[in-house]
Order: sequence, then C-alpha cells, then structure tokens
Amino acid sequence: MAFTQSNRQLQIKTPLGPDELLILKLEGREELGRLYEFTVDLLSDNESVSHDDLLGKKMTVEMDMVNTSKRYFDGYVSRFTQIGHMAYFAHYRVTLRPWFWLLTQTSDCRIFQKKRVPDIIKEVFQDNGFSDFEDRLSGSYREWEYCVQYRETDFNFISRLMEQEGIYYYFKHEAGKHTLILCDDYSSHSVLEAYAEIPYLPPTETGSSRWRDYIHSWKFSKSVRPGKYAQTDYNFETPKSDLSTNALMPRSHPYADYEIYDYPGEYEVPPDGETYARHRIQELQAGHEVLEGKGNARGITTGGLFTMTEHPRGDQNREYLVTGAYYMLHSDAFESVPEIVEGPLYGCEFSCFDTREGFRSARITPKPMVQGPQTAVVVGPSGEEIYTDEYGRVKLQFHWDRYGQRDENSSCWVRVAQVWAGKNWGAMHIPRIGQEVIVDFLEGDPDRPIITGRVYNADQMPPYDLPANMTQSGIKSRSTKGGNPSTFNEIRFEDKKGSEELYIHAEKNHTNITESSRSERVGYDRSLTVGHDKSEQVNNDKTITIAKNHTETIGVDMTQTVGSNKTETVALNKSETVGVNSTETVGAAKVLTIGAAYQVSVGAAMNETVGGAKAEEVGGAKLETVGGDRKASVGGDRGDTVGGDLSEEVDGEKKSSIKGKYSIDCQDKYELTAASKIELKTGAASISMEPSGKIEVSGTDVTFKTAAGKVHIDAGGIITIKGTMVKINT
Repeated sequence: MAFTQSNRQLQIKTPLGPDELLILKLEGREELGRLYEFTVDLLSDNESVSHDDLLGKKMTVEMDMVNTSKRYFDGYVSRFTQIGHMAYFAHYRVTLRPWFWLLTQTSDCRIFQKKRVPDIIKEVFQDNGFSDFEDRLSGSYREWEYCVQYRETDFNFISRLMEQEGIYYYFKHEAGKHTLILCDDYSSHSVLEAYAEIPYLPPTETGSSRWRDYIHSWKFSKSVRPGKYAQTDYNFETPKSDLSTNALMPRSHPYADYEIYDYPGEYEVPPDGETYARHRIQELQAGHEVLEGKGNARGITTGGLFTMTEHPRGDQNREYLVTGAYYMLHSDAFESVPEIVEGPLYGCEFSCFDTREGFRSARITPKPMVQGPQTAVVVGPSGEEIYTDEYGRVKLQFHWDRYGQRDENSSCWVRVAQVWAGKNWGAMHIPRIGQEVIVDFLEGDPDRPIITGRVYNADQMPPYDLPANMTQSGIKSRSTKGGNPSTFNEIRFEDKKGSEELYIHAEKNHTNITESSRSERVGYDRSLTVGHDKSEQVNNDKTITIAKNHTETIGVDMTQTVGSNKTETVALNKSETVGVNSTETVGAAKVLTIGAAYQVSVGAAMNETVGGAKAEEVGGAKLETVGGDRKASVGGDRGDTVGGDLSEEVDGEKKSSIKGKYSIDCQDKYELTAASKIELKTGAASISMEPSGKIEVSGTDVTFKTAAGKVHIDAGGIITIKGTMVKINT
C-alpha cells in the first residue's frame, strides 16, 4: 500500500526521495554547549533499504507550526538500524547528529601558535570542510602563545577550549541545514520567533486550550553553590608578580562565601585571570537556580529567549534562556493501519536560565594529560646551529607533530632545565639544533613543555667510542658555526685503573682567574708547551724552589728586568756561556765578591770603560795575561798601590809617554837593569850604558856637582879629560 507525506504535519526529507521513508516519531535532546541527538523512527514499504545509501547523509524533519510556518530538525545520519516490522511496514530507526559530531570521528596531534581560541575553532572547522557556523561572540579573547591538540578528537579539542574560554554554542535548524552558533553572552541569543511570550496553564486548564501553545508544568528550585572562585598561576617572565584573581557571586544563604580555589589558572597576566575567574563562578552558579518546564509550545528551541506569562507566582513571569530541551514528536495517524496508535503531535521538556545571570557551560571535557616524558628534536632557522632567546630557551620538533617543518616555527620557545640556575650565576648548556632532548610537561599539560634532559641517538652519537672507552666521562663541545670533530673544547676523565687522567682541551683561548690563592700540586713530572708567547705577571713576590736541576733554553733573546734589587745565590758552581756578545749595564755601583779564584777569559778584544774612579783590590795574588796588545786610557789621575812586590814582565818593548812630570819615589833601592843598553835622553843631553861597562854622558854642558861630599872617579885604565880648557879646583 503506497503512502505519501503530503499534507502530513510531520514529514522527513531523505536522500531516497519524498515518500520512500515515512516518519513515525522523533525524540531527542538539545542543550547549550552540547551535541544534540535525535532518534527518528521510520516506516517504509521497502524492506531492503540500503544502509549505505543513508549512513553519513543528511535528513531533515519538518513539523507544521500553528501559524502555518514550519520548524526543522536537521542532522547527519550517524546510525541506521532496521528494527523489524510494524503492521505491514518495515520499521527503521536513524540517529541524527550535527556536523560537529563528525569531529568526534577524527583525532590529531597539532600545534597552534599565537592564535585566539575563536580563530582556532574556525580553523579546525574549515580544515574539516565545514562552514555552517556563525560567530556571535562579543567578548575579547587573549592570544594563546602555544596551544596543543594532543591525542584527542577535534571535537574534544574544540569543546575544552570553548569551555575554558566561556564560549558555548547551539544549533539553528533550517530546511536542509543546521548552523552552529558561537555564543558568549546574552546578546548572542534572539527571541523565539512567534514565541516571545509563552503562557503558563496548569493541567486543570489545558483541556480547554487544546489549540494553544503553552507551558503546563513548571519546577523552580535553588541549591547551595560556592559563591567565590579564586585561582592563581605563575609566569616565569614576571616571577615576583602576584597573579591571584577571584570572582564573587553573592547569594543570600549562609554558605554563599565558600570558595573554590584552583591552580594553575592557565593564564599569564591578571586581566586574563580575572576573565577566567568570572567565567568559573558563572559556571558554578549555573546550577544555583534550576528551572524546568513541560509544554506543547512548538517554538521552544534551545538557545532561544522567551518570557513566561500567567504563572501564579509573579516572580516567575520573566525572561528566560532555553538551555536544553527534550523533544517528542509523533506523526499523524495512519488511518488504514490501526496498529499504529496516534499520539500527541508534539511535547517538550525543557530547562531554562534567568537571562539576568551569565550562562557558562560546565567544563566537562577533559584536557589530555601527557602521561610521562617524551623526546623531541631541537630545531631552528636554516643555516643556524644554535637558536635561542634571552632565557636560553629553544624550539622543538615533536615526533608526533606531522605539520611542523623542523624550523623555528615548529613550537613555542621551550625552557631548558639546567643543573644550576641562580641570579646571573649557574650552569648553561643550550641544546643545539639537531640534538634529541627529553621533554616533560608541567602538570602533565601539553601546553606547558619543559626540557629536562638530553639523549644520544644514532645520528647524535656520544663523544667517546663505546663500549671501548666506557671508563671515560666528561664534557666535549663543538666549535660553531662550521665546527667539525677536530674543533672542540673538552674536559674528560679517564677512570681506567692505572691510566687515570684528567684531560682539558681548549680549542683556542684558555683563561683561568683565581680571585685569591691557588695551589697546584704535581706528584711527578709536569710538561708545559707554549706555541707562541707566554706572559706571566706576579703583582707581589714570586718564589720558585727546585730540589734538583733547572734547565732553561731560550731560542733567541732573553730580557730580564728587575725593578729593584736582584739577589742570585749559587750553592756550588755557576757556568754562564754567551755565544756572541754579552752586555752588562749597572746604573750605580756594582760589587763583585768571589770567595776563591776568579778567572775571566776573553777570546778577542776586551774594552773596560769606567765613567768615574775605579778601585781594584786583590787580597792575594793577581795574574793578568794579555795575549796581544793592551792599552789603558785614564782620563784623570791614576794611582797604583801595591802592598807587596810589583813585578812587570814585557816580552817586547815597553814605552811610556808622559806629557807632564814623571817621578819615581823609592824608599829603598831602585834598580834598573837592561840586557842590551840603558839610555836616558832629554833634548841634546843623554846618558847611555852598555853591558860592556861603557857609560857615555853627552850634552852641551855636563856638570858633576855635590853640595858637600866627594866625587870619586876610579878607573882601571886611562882617564882622559879633554876640552878647550880644563879647569880643576878653580
């Protein structure tokens, strides 16, 4: 028997055509900030309706309104069931859900940066191919530096963000479509069309008002709820800031000042915390006053505003926001099928909220918790080896992030735990690009990563070959940029028994600063090699004690400057060898004391210049040997004092040239001996003596004169006196 939907008060539009499926009834619930679900019973002459023709497709139920308009219930078929038979019809049942429900069927791990929650919501909707949403938000929303969808469905991700930010939604149904309306305030809602006012009629009067839409049951209750919400958080960039915020909603019962306190509030500055605190107290107080009704008013729709009238309790006749509704629709009778009993066309049970209060959905969607540490790879701009900020933070590429490009945009800046962290003191090891690090999450929150360690992998191997060098430990860095395995700084410990070693390598400069004392003890040998210059500065005393030998070899020059005195003590012998010249300059006096013999050997000439007087005192004998010539030049007087004998031996000639007077004062005998001849000359006068005994006195005048003695002339031979005149005794 063929049936048609024409002229029926309840109809359904399906992909199968106008009359392939007939609606029997619809039941379902809508709620602010929640998904709706409609269960629709269908009848058909066709017992073989294909599930695949309907699953995931849209259906729309149409209901006639009192004023000849229509109301729609639209959705996607999420389940299609063939139940059996009703009379001679095949009985089917479908579940209709909104397009937003389809986001429960897809999950992801994804990072959003520097975006507001409304922008994230729209991006996720559009990425899933949905544009049937309307933004009626009036509030201002903070920018999230870092927001992570982590191992959760797109629906859960969006839902928890909306609940956190105080955003909720409802659906507007139209022919063939439904639109998600984003809300955050009274202004997001509009009055129910043709149902701005709905009267209350008690059950005793409903029979006489069969053709009116009304409310016939009304329940009004209040419950004790916390009247204060307080929270705080911590921002490491302003560590001393007090981020505590709170919000009050005073009530008249005696426990209205009870407080809910929580941490962390998931904000960084107080204004955002104040907004969240206000949302949280509104969320808590949403259960303070509960208003529930029943009726047949076909226009009651979740998200709509209406004013109730004619209630005997006057304070109940006010404006309400419909927060949820359970609909029951039943088709007209199938007159030729008595087995199908006709029921009321429409019934509704609903909950509502005083519009003078601020509505917020409860936070029922759990935020995923990271169950333990993860690892990630440090990333940064192309061409860089280290990428960091003023806090030593780095960027990461998580292994689960399939959208990141392994660059500086892959994550937010992530703090790095160091072994020590103080106020301008502590340790600092910045993870470098390409290194694998261990990442933990504060409170298990995927939005709050923190690096707690570093690990090696097959691409980033340890600095020492293992297990061959398993006794070695230490720190080895790499020069950057453009470093290679041979350019590094290192501190290494070798703990192998018998081969223990502390190894320190500086790739370029090595600076040690000791503010006070420094002690260094070497148990055996110490070797120091300086490839270029070495400078050593001691601002006070320096003492070097060497138990045995000290050898110093200088390849070129050596300069030694002593600001004051210098004392050098050699317990035994001292040998000094100068390959070429030696120059010694003494600014004032010089004293040289030698306990035993002193010998100076000069291979060539020796010049000695004394600017003033020179005194030489020899306690014993002095031997001076000159292999060649010797000259002495004295600018003033010269005096030689010999305590004992003075002996001079000249192998060649000896000449004395005296420009002034020459005097010899001999206290004892003066003896002058010459092997060949002695000759005294002055001008034309001369006296000569020869070894033969011949003495010749020559001069223009020769006078022998004695004041009071004798002149004795004695000769073994002839005495000859010859002159122009010879006078004797005259």
